[in-house]
Amino acid sequence: MSRFSVILLLSGVALVAAGAFVGIRALSRPAEVPMANEPARVPAVTVAEAAEREFVQPVTFSGTLVPREEVLIFPEINGYRITRLDAEISDRVEAGTVVAQLEDRTLHLDVAQAEAERARAEAAVRQAESQIASAEAGLAQAQQTLERAKALRERGTATQVALDDAIAAERTAEANRDSALSGKDVAEAQLRQAQNSLDIAREKLADAKIKAPVSGVISARSGRVGSIATSSVDPIFRIIRDGEVEAEVKVVETSLGLVREGQPATVEIAGLGPVEGRVRLISPQVDPKTRLGTVRIALEPQDDLRAGLFAGGRITVDQRRDLAVPATAVMTAADGAYVLRVRDGVVERRSVDPGMIWQGWRQIGSGMAAGDEVVAQAGAFFDTGDAVRPLRADEAAPLAEERSAAQAEAAR
Repeated sequence: MSRFSVILLLSGVALVAAGAFVGIRALSRPAEVPMANEPARVPAVTVAEAAEREFVQPVTFSGTLVPREEVLIFPEINGYRITRLDAEISDRVEAGTVVAQLEDRTLHLDVAQAEAERARAEAAVRQAESQIASAEAGLAQAQQTLERAKALRERGTATQVALDDAIAAERTAEANRDSALSGKDVAEAQLRQAQNSLDIAREKLADAKIKAPVSGVISARSGRVGSIATSSVDPIFRIIRDGEVEAEVKVVETSLGLVREGQPATVEIAGLGPVEGRVRLISPQVDPKTRLGTVRIALEPQDDLRAGLFAGGRITVDQRRDLAVPATAVMTAADGAYVLRVRDGVVERRSVDPGMIWQGWRQIGSGMAAGDEVVAQAGAFFDTGDAVRPLRADEAAPLAEERSAAQAEAAR
């Protein structure tokens, strides 16, 4: 037998002897029996205290920023060429500011002609007044002649023919006076007509200067220099009255009945963030195709609000303080909703009347009192009478971290 074989044989014998020794010591050790009075391990649960919290019932929406009131600027007179545009998009203008000019050469001529017509009418009135004065003087003379003729006829010194002539002359003078009065009426009517024509001509001349009817911001400019102004096409300008922009949003028909004018709203605007506002108007109609209703929300003034930006957010239709527990603490069974209240380390099932959910909390209408502690989560694993070790959230967090660390260590 070689020296190497002898070494292998001796090594095997040594291993067998060592194994036998370990087995004998194990058999000789007394068995570990748990003590009869050792307490069972109590599971730890996270609990939360019922307390009053603020609850908000929101109605969500989406929509677009639109002008609260958009004013269209059309020419008051048609058929005249645009010679100048004095405003650009985004310009802020005041009411009465000239924003465009129309060709007015012929309008100046119309005013001059109307002024000449009025001057002629004024001269005709003066002439009629002169004729009235002359006719009244002739009538007065004819009346005096008639009175003398009557007196002479009574004394027998005048013939009947002379009296008849005096009577006829008085009647003719009276007719001339009435005709002169009528002539003045006609002349005055012609003067009024001439004045009206002059007023119209002057108004048309003034309308050649197109002015902003309201104060606001120019949102669109369709007019072009050299084009013919007419009210039958697009307006020359569009103005957002007072620059005021609001949100026009859509709300589903099932929530529209909860919305009221004046309710607060938070509008998330693309690129700008949240802007506060209030419901200003609720449309009386719902779109039969989309089943959406339109709501207008007035926004707090802000310079960078622009029509066309996307707007989403919520309307607060109800806001109140009420008793609350974590939403995860409320469970549902066949007989209704319930929570697991923990008192003196023992679980008790309590029926509750839950309400709205807001930011992870559930409103409790009845069944709980302020200060009660409930199982915050994993309540489905417990029932009435179970013993637990309650941990508040601030106590449960370090324990969870320790467990995670232990699991990570065991996995290595």
